[in-house]
Amino acid sequence: MDFLDIGGDRSIFFYLLIFLLAAVVAQCLSVGGLFFFKSSGSRRANAFYGLLLITFGLTLLHNILDFSGVYEQFPRIKFLPLYYTLAFPTLLFYYVKLSLYPAYHLRWTDAKHFILPVFQFLFFLGLFFMPVEFKSQWGRSFYNPFYGAFEQFLYLTTFIAYLYFSHRYIRAKRLELRRKRSPDLKKVLYLRTLLRILFYLFVIHFVFVVTDFICYEFLNINLRSVKPYVALGMLSFAALAFWLGLYGFQVLFWGRKVFGKR
Repeated sequence: MDFLDIGGDRSIFFYLLIFLLAAVVAQCLSVGGLFFFKSSGSRRANAFYGLLLITFGLTLLHNILDFSGVYEQFPRIKFLPLYYTLAFPTLLFYYVKLSLYPAYHLRWTDAKHFILPVFQFLFFLGLFFMPVEFKSQWGRSFYNPFYGAFEQFLYLTTFIAYLYFSHRYIRAKRLELRRKRSPDLKKVLYLRTLLRILFYLFVIHFVFVVTDFICYEFLNINLRSVKPYVALGMLSFAALAFWLGLYGFQVLFWGRKVFGKR
């Protein structure tokens, strides 16, 4: 008996899970929207973090709709452009970089970091407007770089890589400010805390994603049919979104003191 599905009817555990996930979605979207009106810190850094929270919230909303069977019940809205996994690393990296170096000017060479996120959005947008008969043939195929096993590989590897480069920026800035005994050191410590907790949560999420891939591709076990496992995997992703929203919430209140006036 499935603790999420008892006797063909959805149990209290299912609705509790959906409620928790929906609460995280609401947190990310609301806090992310407020970052566009934030009066402290770098305006561009705030915009990147706001977009990061919004993309996390929309991707989690996509997971809710998929998990609860909405796309199966309403196939016309399948591939609604809510899925932005490849945008997370870039948005996080530029939030950190522009917070540490607000005078940095984006150059045309920075465009390469946005290629994958833009194509992922266009992929979903294009399929969304396709006829149901056409887009029903598209699924999580292995070599699909925007919605498949290869996309998951790109998502995990780029997230780790951009976390590493963001950490290097923070470490270099922290050493520089420590030598100068600058009061801006507190801002760097805030960003370091953001990345440290995010890293530990991402490791947990990483294990769920990789285990699903190995079981499906090499052991012929479809863990996505095991609802408790899927629920825990979604919660691991929701934990990432919740921490980002929680960090953003406190920065909205203490941002002027830590990140300075614009």
